[in-house]
Amino acid sequence: MKTAENTALRHEDYLAAMRKEKRRVRFFQLFILIVFFCLWEVASRLHWIDPLIFSSPSKVWALLVAKLEDGSLYVHLGITVFETVMGFILGTVLGAALAAVLWWSPFLSKILDPYLVVLNAMPKVALGPILIVSMGPGFSSIVAMGVIISVIVTTIVIYTAFRDVDPNYTKVLHSFGASRLQVFREAIFPASIPVIISTLKVNVGLAWVGVIVGEYLVSSKGLGYMIIYGFQVFNFTLVMLSMILIAIVATIMYQLVGWLEKKLVKDR
Repeated sequence: MKTAENTALRHEDYLAAMRKEKRRVRFFQLFILIVFFCLWEVASRLHWIDPLIFSSPSKVWALLVAKLEDGSLYVHLGITVFETVMGFILGTVLGAALAAVLWWSPFLSKILDPYLVVLNAMPKVALGPILIVSMGPGFSSIVAMGVIISVIVTTIVIYTAFRDVDPNYTKVLHSFGASRLQVFREAIFPASIPVIISTLKVNVGLAWVGVIVGEYLVSSKGLGYMIIYGFQVFNFTLVMLSMILIAIVATIMYQLVGWLEKKLVKDR
C-alpha cells in the first residue's frame, strides 16, 4: 500500500514538473517574440534598418486595423486559408493513398521508385505556368500547386514507414491467417501513425509554399497576391503584414496537427 502511495506521489511530482517546464517554455517563447517586435520597432525608428523596406510593427498594426475596418483583409485571408487547407488535405490523402498502393504491390513500387526520386528532385515551382495553362488561372491551379509540392514527399515518407514496420508484426498476423488488408489495417497503418503525423506537420509548410507561389503567379486575391502587389507598388508594410498573417495561420494549423497527435497517442 505504501509503495503504491509513493509511486502515486512520484507521478504527481513528475506531472507538476512537466507543467512547470511547459510554462517556462511558453514564457520564453513569448519573451523572444516580444523582444523581436520591440527591437524591430526601435531599429526602424532609429533608422538602424531602412523603414521604407522593413517597415515597423506600429505601421503593420495600423495597416492591419485599416484592412480589418474596410473588410478587404477577410476576403484575402479567407481565400488563401481555404486554398491552403484544400491543398494540405488533398496532398496528404493522395500521398498516403499512393504509399498504400506501393506497399500493397512491391512489384509496382520497384517500377515507380526511380520516378518518385526524379519527381521529388524536380523544382515543382517550375510546373506553375504549365498548371495555369492546362487548368486555367484560378482556384484549381493554385490548389493543384499546393498538392504537387506535398504529394511526392508524402508518398515517399509514408511508404518508407509502411515498408520499415517490424516484420514480426506481419508474421504473427499471417500465422493466424490474416489477409493483406487485415495486416495493413491492424499492423502497418497503426505502427506508422507517428510518421504520418510528422508528415502532416511538414505538409503544413509545403501547402503554404505551394499556394503562395500559385497566388504569386495567377491570383488577384489572397495573401500571396497582397505580397506581390506590395512589392509592385513599394508598399512593404503590406508585404510584412501578409507575411505575419501567414506565420500566424501556419502556426495555428501546426498546433492543430499537434493536438491531433496528442489525441491519437492518447487513444493508442
